[in-house]
Amino acid sequence: MSPAPVPLPASTDAPLLRLRGLYSQRLAPVSLDLAAGECAAVVGASGSGKSLLLRQIADLDPGHGEAELDGRRRSAMRGFEWRRRVVYCQAEAGWWDDHVSAHYTDRAAALDIMGRLGLAESKLDALVHELSTGERQRMGLARALLQAPRVLLLDEPTAALDKAATGLVEQELMRVLATGAAILLVTHSAEQAARLARRTWRMEHGHLEPLWT
Repeated sequence: MSPAPVPLPASTDAPLLRLRGLYSQRLAPVSLDLAAGECAAVVGASGSGKSLLLRQIADLDPGHGEAELDGRRRSAMRGFEWRRRVVYCQAEAGWWDDHVSAHYTDRAAALDIMGRLGLAESKLDALVHELSTGERQRMGLARALLQAPRVLLLDEPTAALDKAATGLVEQELMRVLATGAAILLVTHSAEQAARLARRTWRMEHGHLEPLWT
């Protein structure tokens, strides 16, 4: 049974994230605003530059241009400080320890999020290799959410999930938006973009073009 649709929260007019001419060797200049409580989506073929854009915003790759969070320039912040507030969640999370629990400093908070994502408590005490691809994907999202990001950059967050698990993830993302955070979502699913996003762009060969508003 499909989960009941979650109403989109109201966003404010004030820009939370501002990008001004952000570009790299493989990414044409991008300028856009995201408001608090807003989700926007980027669709496009594999290799078109969607992930490159997220990595540029997160300041993970060399590039040019300016980004601002709450009116504060990224160039005036240390990299780790920016990335604590603008959190990039890649399709396959990185794991630096064999034990899942080593990646979570607040067990109670982790379990709370895991429960909403349909993950059993035992998964927190498992070894990373014991998790399925979909479980690792949801655990990576839980890890990102524990940082309480102001902006969440999501790269195909439900690519490995079935319909039921996808519904739980989307409900959790709506919860995040309701707190006033913003989400930039990369997805291959036009249906998911329509459910979650107020604005959608298409990425083609490193160029970002509006798809609908």
